[in-house]
Amino acid sequence: MRTHWGRAAMAVVAIAAAVSAPTGGAAQAVAKSAAAASGAKYTAADVQFMQGMIHHHAQAVIMAAMAPSHGAGKQLSVFCRKVMVSQRDEILLMQTWLKDHGETFPSPSTAPAHNMAGMNMPMEDHTVMMPGMLSAEQMATLEKARGVDFDRYFLTYMIQHHEGALTMVATLFNAPGAGQTPEVFGFASGVDADQRGEIERMQQMLATLSRSKH
Repeated sequence: MRTHWGRAAMAVVAIAAAVSAPTGGAAQAVAKSAAAASGAKYTAADVQFMQGMIHHHAQAVIMAAMAPSHGAGKQLSVFCRKVMVSQRDEILLMQTWLKDHGETFPSPSTAPAHNMAGMNMPMEDHTVMMPGMLSAEQMATLEKARGVDFDRYFLTYMIQHHEGALTMVATLFNAPGAGQTPEVFGFASGVDADQRGEIERMQQMLATLSRSKH
């Protein structure tokens, strides 16, 4: 596996990602792409975004891993398998980026599962809960649910979780000088596009569950 991000390759990713960049319009996306391709340096906000998103993704993996043992429906089970694969791959990608830049990177796989509920992490001497992450009470509710109830709670909570990721991306791009390297811009834009697409899919699944009750 490649352990370093190819700068030229990621510049291409950054430009391609502009078509699905987060809020701010096409002009802002093109401007970000140009800045990324020009060799902008990463910032503390970029590091915090990567570190925080690792914890954010890790909780999503824990949630999705419940599907087989909690009687998830067929459609949701397929979705959960996709989440587990994609989020684990992205965790590795983020850890690699942090390692390559000499930054501290979390290893959430070493933490007990119950500690992932409402995971807190230090950021600039503050204790900050990543946006959208489930509280201990919400995780306990999901753990107890089975069958259709599990599907409903999972979709409701994962939509909340994904919306939190969108907030994290928006916060990154709103920070001065942040999100402008090819690696960070391309990755964050991809997260934004993926999360938006999955939110739409989960809303459709949730609507189907609601109709089936009547």
